[in-house]
Amino acid sequence: MAKTSGKANQEAAKKRNYSRYKTWFWSIFALGICAVVLLFLLASWGVFGSMPTFEELENPETNLATEIFSSDGETLGKYYNENRTPIKYEDLPQHLVEALIATEDERFYEHSGIDARGTVRAAVFLGKRGGASTITQQLAKLLFTENASRNPAARVLQKFKEWIIATRLERQYTKEEIITMYLNKYDFLYQAVGVRSAAKIYFDKEPKDLNVEESAVLVAMLKNPILYNPQKEQFKENSLERRNVVLSQMEANDYITEAEEDSLQQLPLNIKFSPQGHDEGVATYFRVYLQGFMKEWIEENPKPDGGEYNIYRDGLKIYTSIDSRMQEYAEEAVQMHIANLQKEFDRQNRNNKTAPFRDISKEEIEKVISDAMRRSERWRILKDQGLSKEEIIKSFDTPTQMEVFSWKGNIDTTMTPRDSIFYYKSFFQAGMMSMTPQTGEVKAWVGGTNFKHFKYDHVKQGKRQVGSTFKPFVYATAIDQLHLSPCDTLPKSLHTIEAGKHGNQNDWTPRNSGGKADDYIGMVSLKKGLAESINTVTARLIDRTGPKPVIDLVEKLGIDTENIPEVPSIALGTADLSVFEMVSAYSTFVNEGVYVKPVIVTRIEDKNRTILYQHVPETRDVISKETAYVTVNLLEGVTQYGSGTRLRGDWAVNDPYYKSVVTGYPYNFNREEIPIAGKTGTTQNQSDGWFIGMVPNLATGVWVGAEDRSVHFPSIRYGQGAAMALPIWGTYMKKVYNDKELNVAKGPFPKPDVVTIRTDCSTYGVDESDEEDRLPDELDF
Repeated sequence: MAKTSGKANQEAAKKRNYSRYKTWFWSIFALGICAVVLLFLLASWGVFGSMPTFEELENPETNLATEIFSSDGETLGKYYNENRTPIKYEDLPQHLVEALIATEDERFYEHSGIDARGTVRAAVFLGKRGGASTITQQLAKLLFTENASRNPAARVLQKFKEWIIATRLERQYTKEEIITMYLNKYDFLYQAVGVRSAAKIYFDKEPKDLNVEESAVLVAMLKNPILYNPQKEQFKENSLERRNVVLSQMEANDYITEAEEDSLQQLPLNIKFSPQGHDEGVATYFRVYLQGFMKEWIEENPKPDGGEYNIYRDGLKIYTSIDSRMQEYAEEAVQMHIANLQKEFDRQNRNNKTAPFRDISKEEIEKVISDAMRRSERWRILKDQGLSKEEIIKSFDTPTQMEVFSWKGNIDTTMTPRDSIFYYKSFFQAGMMSMTPQTGEVKAWVGGTNFKHFKYDHVKQGKRQVGSTFKPFVYATAIDQLHLSPCDTLPKSLHTIEAGKHGNQNDWTPRNSGGKADDYIGMVSLKKGLAESINTVTARLIDRTGPKPVIDLVEKLGIDTENIPEVPSIALGTADLSVFEMVSAYSTFVNEGVYVKPVIVTRIEDKNRTILYQHVPETRDVISKETAYVTVNLLEGVTQYGSGTRLRGDWAVNDPYYKSVVTGYPYNFNREEIPIAGKTGTTQNQSDGWFIGMVPNLATGVWVGAEDRSVHFPSIRYGQGAAMALPIWGTYMKKVYNDKELNVAKGPFPKPDVVTIRTDCSTYGVDESDEEDRLPDELDF
């Protein structure tokens, strides 16, 4: 009995202990639940840090990049603090969404922000069999919480915040909106924030054009964009393996077949890296000028609430007149020719003891370098750091590691900053602009050869001596005032405008460029006088018109005349003008005497597509249709038998070096099929080479030269506008004409219904009753 009683007591004790343990378990469980609930409540009340308000959930901070569009719908670039351009759900390819869900959140459509099964699995296996974060939680972390804390307790609290925000997001947004927000917010490196930027930077595509394996590469980066970076050589294998994991997940979730998985996993990454930094991409110089345009526009156009638009975070859409194809052709033409020209310049400088400079003393060279040092960014930074002038100068003589530009690619080297200034002074630059005369739309803008290394814009910012490209303004004034014909003739002999006349302080007797006795003998028609750029003919014309009417004309043509003196020598192009001014002025001749202010922005929209700005053309009548037509006729002579004849047929120079400089030759622009009006220009010591060329619906100007005027070719053979600038125009126009979609006109220039001035010199001055031809009329001045 005692034994039985002892056993019963043991059983009773066990039951009491079990009951105690059971009570303790459920008490602890209940306390745990209460603690979790309390933590949720405390987190939602903001005890552990602020939580987003309803308004913030409704309108999360976007920080959107402003996007710049070309006239043909391509993205030229962006302005941003964060390079993010939003995309709508319907513009996402379905396989990208499927890859995301299959890899990151298989039960995305089943949960309400928190995946209970995933959370339990992660807790039991300590994350070794997959994490618990849903897409919604990851979005919550991207939008409203900081990066993961290393402190375990802080990380737990942060998780609670993410869970709460995730559930609120699920109540606020649809599943499709959550996916879209997540893909629009994720940082894919290289300033690619959001999937649209990532698709463009890694594959040079819009998201809708991605294929399955490319979508898988981007989804693979969501786990760790650094470790699975497809661009970095050391991580490419990781990226490939992770991409294949994504494809396996897609097959496991029945988004692709097993056969598709096998074939896709065999493909290489095929990255087409296209960085979108401010120094890269197309139209870099144009985009900087556009920034200035937008700054002025923002100052004059406040938001409805009185605040200012911000191009770096307001997600504006700027629609420009630039054509991405023409911009590409222009940049290619500049790159091709300047690289060729540089080779010849470097060859001719091998024995130049003052290279890259010519015709200046050592003292003048030192001043050029000293001035460049003081203007440099290095000088500004060191000065802001409090260094003395002597310390700054000393730093320019200290060898420094740097990356320098070369036409064969950037070079990592060590040199002193002073030597780098010498190095960069030797490079030729170019400015080029192309514009539709009838609308004023600027179609291409190339401000230099490499924006990363040469920031100065030679289209609008730079002004250089224009040489003979100014002469058509003198001719146009003479035609307008005196009703002259291209067939009228003038003597080639020397002509002096004496001191005291037309503002001259001294006698002015310009000479012709050839300098031979024959260059001053005989008569020449105005058409040939302009074609051959005969200075004495131009001098006679401005003597007759006076400089004031010429200045009045160019001012109406959109040229800043503040620094153009009222003296006869301006006829030969002594003024410093910009490519922008010259192209818009010449365009007026093609546009039948009507000046159209150049257009760079056609429309501006906000992020919701509300139109904020619509361009209204600005025009004014400058000269008559007849004067404009006759001036164009004169300019056609330049390409018929003047310095522009190399654009035609089989022109050639039997000089191997010269042929290497004249890029793109032969151009073979047929005279009958493609009328070209234009003018070359060369300054006195070959510092500047110009060519302005026009066809019926496109005017394009090119300037070529070095940063300093003392850097130039030793002779006019290579230093003239026909060799320095014209080849860029010819190469560009060949590309433009080969692109049939651009519809660049080939027909004749527009002709007024009534033309009283004779332009056909083949019969001019011939009496129909007299079988013997006579010379055109000689002008009596």
